Amino acid sequence: MKNVIIRDYKSSDYEMIQEVWQETGMGGSQRGDNQEIIEHSLKLGGKLLVLEEKETGRIIGTAWITFDGRRLHLHHIGVLTKFQGRGYGKWLTRESLAYSKKTGYQIKLEVNDKNTNAIELYKKLGFQRLGDYDIYIVRKPKEINL
Repeated sequence: MKNVIIRDYKSSDYEMIQEVWQETGMGGSQRGDNQEIIEHSLKLGGKLLVLEEKETGRIIGTAWITFDGRRLHLHHIGVLTKFQGRGYGKWLTRESLAYSKKTGYQIKLEVNDKNTNAIELYKKLGFQRLGDYDIYIVRKPKEINL
């Protein structure tokens, strides 16, 4: 992981983030994920982490955390196909959990039930299935083991 960094979103990242979201099927303007919404969510207490190649400055992954005033919602966790399988998704998720721990708010996510690799990762990192839904949550962020 020497060749990449995780950092906070900057407005100038928007176009590259859209490319990541389009390739990975995570989102885009058709889902209402425009620059205005992203930046508004950050003002409300959210965070958008970007995974960037050091040499090129290219964004190759994201993790977007939004805040509803009650709990954090983790979504848009993904890495470009070419860079998958290197632990970057786990790293982004752990950094997102560290943010939850820092704020003290619960963190929740939704995952496609066919994405078994992601589900196993989330369970290993402390998420638990919530009711009859395919939603996982860390209820005690202060107890997160990083």
